[in-house]
Amino acid sequence: MRFNRRTVLIAGAAGAAGVLLPSVPARAARPDFGVSAYPFPLTAVRIGAGPFLDNAGRTQTYLRFLNADRLLHMFRVTNGLSSAATPCGGWESPSTELRGHSIGHVLSGLAQAYASTGDTTYQAKGDYLVAQLALCQRPNGFLSAYPESFIDRVETGQQVWAPYYTLHKIVQGLLDWHLLTGSSQALTVLERKAAWVQARNSRLTHAQRQQMLRVEFGGIGETLFNLYQLTEDPVHLFTAQYFDHAQVLDPLAANVDSLAGFHANTQIPKAIAAIRGFHATGDTRYRDIAVNFWNFVVRQHSYAIGGNSNGEYFQAPNRIASELSDTTCECCNTYNMLKLTRQLFFTDPARGAEFMDFFEKGLYNHLLGAQNPSSAHGHHSYYVPLRAGGIKTYSNDYDNFTCCHGTGMETNTKFGDSIYFFNGNTLYVNLFVQSTLSWPGRGLTIRQDTTYPESPSSRLTVTAGSGAIDLRIRIPSWAGGAQVRVNGTVTGTATPGSYLAINRTWTTGDVVDISLPMALTLEPTPDNPSVRAVKHGPIVLAGQFGTSNLTALPTLSSTPQPTGTPLEYTAGSVLLRPFYKTHGQRYSVYWNVTSTTPREARYLFDESSGTTTADATGNGWTASLVGGVTRTAGRSGNAVLLNGASGYVSLPAGILSGVTAFTIATWVRLDAAASWTRVFDFGTGTGAYLFLTPRSSSGTARYAISSGGSGAEQRINAPAALPTGAWTHVAVTHTGNLGVLYVNGAEVARNTALTVRPSSLPSTTQNWIGRSQYGSDPYLTAAVDSFRIHSRALTAAEVAQLHATGQ
Repeated sequence: MRFNRRTVLIAGAAGAAGVLLPSVPARAARPDFGVSAYPFPLTAVRIGAGPFLDNAGRTQTYLRFLNADRLLHMFRVTNGLSSAATPCGGWESPSTELRGHSIGHVLSGLAQAYASTGDTTYQAKGDYLVAQLALCQRPNGFLSAYPESFIDRVETGQQVWAPYYTLHKIVQGLLDWHLLTGSSQALTVLERKAAWVQARNSRLTHAQRQQMLRVEFGGIGETLFNLYQLTEDPVHLFTAQYFDHAQVLDPLAANVDSLAGFHANTQIPKAIAAIRGFHATGDTRYRDIAVNFWNFVVRQHSYAIGGNSNGEYFQAPNRIASELSDTTCECCNTYNMLKLTRQLFFTDPARGAEFMDFFEKGLYNHLLGAQNPSSAHGHHSYYVPLRAGGIKTYSNDYDNFTCCHGTGMETNTKFGDSIYFFNGNTLYVNLFVQSTLSWPGRGLTIRQDTTYPESPSSRLTVTAGSGAIDLRIRIPSWAGGAQVRVNGTVTGTATPGSYLAINRTWTTGDVVDISLPMALTLEPTPDNPSVRAVKHGPIVLAGQFGTSNLTALPTLSSTPQPTGTPLEYTAGSVLLRPFYKTHGQRYSVYWNVTSTTPREARYLFDESSGTTTADATGNGWTASLVGGVTRTAGRSGNAVLLNGASGYVSLPAGILSGVTAFTIATWVRLDAAASWTRVFDFGTGTGAYLFLTPRSSSGTARYAISSGGSGAEQRINAPAALPTGAWTHVAVTHTGNLGVLYVNGAEVARNTALTVRPSSLPSTTQNWIGRSQYGSDPYLTAAVDSFRIHSRALTAAEVAQLHATGQ
């Protein structure tokens, strides 16, 4: 059975055990364009014992505790109704211009808590809030806890704090309440409010609207696209498009990262609206905007915990070590990035493993640990500091109500939304969380038993029903040596960074055991590879420093040693434990690493799909496939196939920073012999780089390095070009002033006067396989396999051994 988004949500909500929902208006819903995976309704997934259930329980307690009349107080006062309730404080105080936003978060949280548990206590409170909001709605459809004059101010360019941001939270809460409980009153209030938004914006010129959009407006475009999908009313579609902000979206459509200097959480909802715009219209420009935004933020603007932003703003790409402060990683940002990640998975399941690797990173390391476990009401962090000596701080019951307090209520009531996805008979197992899936319409129940990440394993058991399932189990990119057993027998090849497919007829009692070995790794920052985060598998570990307010990064001079407690290590006298468990004391996530262990990276390119490729050494230098790179049969296993037009592999920034000696070696099969293509080119542009071309203008292969552009190149010139049509092993080594070029395991040329080393170059930010720093040079047309980097010069015998063994 194939569901569209609305059918899944409504059908799932109606299926909650013992719950009878109000009737939903009989409206057709538009199917989404470009979607080939779907979420299960929250009612279909029940979370079991573990940290997610603990977090959910605390937030559910808070939702039951909140006084509805206090939340409604400023709505009533603003609209001339009496209220004897005590006003809320913080961002909901009577003098704060953002007042009213939290009621939307509360409605979404109540709706999700109701769907996740079936507890009608949440339904009763939400129905009361909606009924009272309906009484506060003006005849023209305007509904807020601030006066409509705030909209006048944003339209005329006067100072005002984000009125459309607040309106978005309210309309999203109403939409969630309608979708998850069937409330017709919520939909009526929402549609009247949407009509007001249309009327206000239709009277403005395009230029006036674009000027207005410079003020944060949240995800109101997303909600209006979703409302169009629900109702098929075209007015909602063009109203949604009023909120297409050209200043931000145009560079993204051109695949240009212009995010530096922009308020981060203002921009992420624009990307979410863009992917929903694609799903609503099929316009691929919207899709490209969302995909490019995700690629930029995840690959160039995100910290080890999955969060982004410093002081709420995006900084220059790849600035991480230089952007550690008390105001890093606003929690709203990751809440929204996970929303975007889900939509991109639905759009492109072939990249699903990459998407869910990031989802897991942000969920476990940032959001799970942003709630205070000592608070019965699940008080939440705003920023998560990443400076050495940082400490988490939290919200409170009534005198905070920041945006992150609000999104915390939503995050902690929907943990079941991304553990499993489906399409037809295909079932994606994305996350390893104690849970039970009751598959709507199929009579199948699957239980997942795990204490992950404390244990590196999980078990799936079919506890009821039978039928065909094409089971897809995520094998994380960090899980080298993973193994999957069906009823005790090893099944398939578990390739890191992919989904293992098991397509069979399943019956009650079938068991799938998943083993995911976790290694200790040090994740480098792109702007300073000596600054690293310690990780056990996907879990970031933090040094526990008690009351010590550090003034500089601590030094990690030796490999941390396990304590015997899962996920805990010691580094000298300092205990390292999971960051999500770190509360009530100062910590350091990043370390100054002084170990002399040689730096290495190796790319086997053996993934079957996706746009990333893992570093097989476990050192975390994950690379990206860009511009239509595909896969082909390699020298061993798979290889990347570069199309000669736009395809290349992008390696992490700073991968050779500070290195004085190195080896780069790879297998390449050239399919065309154009001059000035690149096997590799690491640099910052045309002023500083090191590269290997298969054919220079002289007709021979050349290695060159320069810190002063083409006129200052130091070179190794081979006697001939690299051959086409055959796999060729090529390697460059450099130590001291000696550089050697090898082809098929034998030295072909050397230069004893190479005085420029990678350490002489700026930290390289454009490290490419198959692309040149010079824009006029052609892209490589070739297959590339087993690309490796060492921070030492391999000997001639070692290079010959690589060639002889096919490595």
